[in-house]
This record gives sequence, structure tokens and C-alpha cells, in this order.
Amino acid sequence: MVDVLAAKDLHVGYGPIKAVRGCSFRLGEGETVAIVGANGAGKTTIMRALSNLIPREKGTVTFEGRSTESVEAHALARAGMLHVPEGRGVIGRLTVFENLRIAYDARASERTFEAALAAAFERFPTLGERKSQRAGSLSGGEQQMLALAKAIVNPPRLLMVDEPSLGLAPLMVREAFAVLSEFQRTGIAILLVEQNVRSALGLAHRAYVLRQGEIVLEGAGADLLADEGSLRRHLVARPRHT
Repeated sequence: MVDVLAAKDLHVGYGPIKAVRGCSFRLGEGETVAIVGANGAGKTTIMRALSNLIPREKGTVTFEGRSTESVEAHALARAGMLHVPEGRGVIGRLTVFENLRIAYDARASERTFEAALAAAFERFPTLGERKSQRAGSLSGGEQQMLALAKAIVNPPRLLMVDEPSLGLAPLMVREAFAVLSEFQRTGIAILLVEQNVRSALGLAHRAYVLRQGEIVLEGAGADLLADEGSLRRHLVARPRHT
């Protein structure tokens, strides 16, 4: 079976700062994989490099068996890679309705927009009540729900979510992970980057632990969650060297 996503020997830098060093990982069909690590470990850098939002210095990335080299980020989105970035990624000046329309139009769908919109508002009634409201005026939790609703109006082949719990109250964190669990049950492949280690490992089939830009531990989510000693050793942030 062809992996939905595979990265091999990934290197990404910002000038002299080597943010990601030789990372290799894979994501299978219908699988949820988490990348966890301390703040500054390189998690967001990996996500941005996978989406071709920033260049990589070295390494290969394939999406559904095809190289993503030189493929524009918007073309990856049309092919079915939905990246929900850190900070939600909603377009603040546009309404809830307009944000979801853009998500629907990103690629062909078997459903009408009206049916897709109804499904999103059924899952998130608050968004339906605020459909004419600018996204930038929503609360942080509502913006996260809007970001995740994009995967309802037009389900992707791969959902990449960066720090879904960032800045959210505990109740909204639970809601965000409940939604991800629902996506998981539908068979969507999910790549999750998260500092909330327990929530991430509780959801993930497999996980990679990132420290200073390098993968230092990998395994089944449940196994890593049970190995608290190893997690503590590897999740402590260290000063980054160049």
C-alpha cells in the first residue's frame, strides 16, 4: 500500500539555524500520526515544509506516492492536502460563510455546497449562527472550529493540524480533539503536531517524538504514552545550537 505521506531525510534551516535535521517518517491510509515535542523542537517547521510553504534544504517528500518537489502549496491543497496551521489559518476579513466557500471550492466535491455547508453547521451550530460574521471577530475556540469545519465541507485525503490546542480553554481543547477523533473514524489520514502530549498520543495510532529538530523516539501512541520516563527525558527543551 502506498503511504499517504512520506518524508525521508528532511532538513530545513533558517540561515545558520538548522531547525529540522534528517527527519524521516510516514503516514499510512486512514492512519493518525502525531509529532510531539517541546516548544521550539521544529514541529511547525516540519509542517510548513511538508506543505511547501517554506523550502527544504534536503530530503524528499511524497504525497500519495508522488513527489511534492516544486509543487505549489495551493496545488497540494487542490490534490487533497489540507493544512490547518498554528493560529487557525482562517481569513479574518472574510465571513464564516466565505471561509467555508473557499474551502469547498479548493477542489472538486461529490456534494453540493449547500449539503456540505449544512453538514458543517450541523456539527458546529455556533458557526451557523455566526455565518455572516467576520472570522477575525470569532473567539479563539470558534476560529479553531471554523478551521476544522473546512475538513467537513470538503474532506481531504490528508489533514495536517498544527497545535490545535494552542490558546484554547480546556473545554475547547476537548472539543477540538473530539472532532479530530470523528475525522479519524471516517478514515481521513491525520498528521497532528501538538504540545499537548497526552491528548496527541491518546489519539494517534503512531507517534514521533521530536527534540531539537531530530526524531529521538517513535512507536505506537499508547506505548509512548505509557513510557513516561522516556517522554520526560525527551520533551525537555534544550538551547538550540547552530
